[in-house]
Amino acid sequence: MIKKTAKREKHVPQRTCVGCRQTLSKRSLIRVVRTPQGLVVDPTGKLAGRGAYLHDKLSCWQQGLKGALSRALKTNLTDQDRDMLRAWMQTLPAEESLDISAETDAPLSSTEGIDPLTGVDLPSGVEGRRSPAEAELHGSERKETLG
Repeated sequence: MIKKTAKREKHVPQRTCVGCRQTLSKRSLIRVVRTPQGLVVDPTGKLAGRGAYLHDKLSCWQQGLKGALSRALKTNLTDQDRDMLRAWMQTLPAEESLDISAETDAPLSSTEGIDPLTGVDLPSGVEGRRSPAEAELHGSERKETLG
């Protein structure tokens, strides 16, 4: 009998944006590296040195320049470093403000019909799986009613 091996999903490295603290794939973030010559923006993500990651959003870069970037890189940012980062920041696309409430009548906080673990829309009439915390909570309620 021949054993079938399951296809492995390729590992995707995850990194956290120091501006907004959101975790995304490494390739979708911009890396800033501390080198002996100063700070360098590393679009390849492969330069040697201590690195920190930021989105390509102005708000994340502004937050990073306020102090999050210097803490992540464990260094004080010089005026020259700040000027270089501000120049790079100017090349980023402008953030668009999305007004979702105008597009739909549904409240923004509604998660009905969405699986809480995967965020996938569910067919109507199907309940989503419970998160581990919810499962534990509901499991303890069930034990109290049984015993």
